[in-house]
Amino acid sequence: MTDPQIALLMLGLFIFIILLGFPIAFTLMAMGVGFGFYAYFQADQSFFDNRVFYLLSQNTFSVMNSDILVAIPLFLFMGYMIERSNILDQLFMSLQVAFRRVPGAMALAALVTCALFATATGIVGAVVTLMGLLAFPAMLKARYDTQISAGVICAGGTLGILIPPSIMLIVYGATAGVSVVKLYAAALIPGFLLAGLYMFYVVTRALMNPNLMPKLPKDEAGGLGFIEVLVLLAKAFLPLAALIMSVLGAILFGLATPSEAAAIGALGSVLLAVAYRAMSWQKLREAVYLTARTSAMVCYLFVGSWLFSSIFSYLGGEHVVKEFVLGLDLNTVTFLLLTQLIIFILGWPLEWSEIIIIFVPIFLPLLEHFGVDPILFGILIALNLQTSFLTPPMAMSAYYLKGVAPPQVQLAAIFKGCLPFVSMVFIAMAAVYIVPGTVTWLPELLYSR
Repeated sequence: MTDPQIALLMLGLFIFIILLGFPIAFTLMAMGVGFGFYAYFQADQSFFDNRVFYLLSQNTFSVMNSDILVAIPLFLFMGYMIERSNILDQLFMSLQVAFRRVPGAMALAALVTCALFATATGIVGAVVTLMGLLAFPAMLKARYDTQISAGVICAGGTLGILIPPSIMLIVYGATAGVSVVKLYAAALIPGFLLAGLYMFYVVTRALMNPNLMPKLPKDEAGGLGFIEVLVLLAKAFLPLAALIMSVLGAILFGLATPSEAAAIGALGSVLLAVAYRAMSWQKLREAVYLTARTSAMVCYLFVGSWLFSSIFSYLGGEHVVKEFVLGLDLNTVTFLLLTQLIIFILGWPLEWSEIIIIFVPIFLPLLEHFGVDPILFGILIALNLQTSFLTPPMAMSAYYLKGVAPPQVQLAAIFKGCLPFVSMVFIAMAAVYIVPGTVTWLPELLYSR
């Protein structure tokens, strides 16, 4: 077999092994070392003089020494502390009261709460699970349609992948070698567009069929006046929103790097937990443990993927993929459609981190040939990855919600509730395709100089 054929065998074998359920990071490292030993083998060398071991140590050092990746554990810690601050129930209740005169008030309150909480934590499973315990039973008790209620929780919980400060965008920035700050600026308009489409769909369905989302009785909606509602929002909504906006604003306006802003956010989350009287040694220890575990997973993925991709490229696999795609005689639009279709399919069995770190680098060398801005490409991927959490048969958001939903709620109903929101994602992606300025305008405005 030729080296390029060995590279393709390496890629196919990797996909087969991870589908069997083996740990992805260690599979990447093991296959990188194994195939790398073959690639660099010299008959007159001793076993440990093979250059693949030097490459492994260098990749490990590069990952651990990366300034960009420092922001990941800090943002994770911020998210885990906010998750334990007991702010979610107060936030949902205050928004529900504020929206009480709007059709689909509880669904809108759940969407805004999910979006804000997902933005603060960036952890889809945590948001969907907590909202599934808090808001989902309340919506069912208010006689809301089960499918719509499930779709709202699942779709709202995934918005943290896209809306800054998104950990996924940090990982993409490190992988593609583009500015995280520009990615954050580029993601704002598409993120709010998608959240707005979700809300538009909810209000439209409520107006078309009020029985799907009936208005709350006055005694449950609360007979609070305007000032009292403002006080509620000030206590529950403003502190978390202020923390997120201060972190994001510091990054976008150049007052701090993402790592520095993440450090301020981590400190702010601790102060928020203290202010809400939710701070304890046990919660702090849990947040530190979960942060360390998730950060280690991301770092191991980077080490393994960089080793794997280096060997894959050295054997000529990247050249084979590039020549194959170029041989299809695609234009820019069809190239984007093809890549997004592949990522959409990969989203069924794989997590977003694995897609970004392992498979996206295969497409990155082709962007220059097709004249695609890597920032625009990254935002399209971030939009696309929303669907991986919402599309059967591997819609992880649906499984998270099913795990905490009342027994009578069927998984099929949750799947059906997610599908209309998947269509909203496709509409948002189409808008970005048609009007790329939705992505490029804000970065050019802020950083053109």
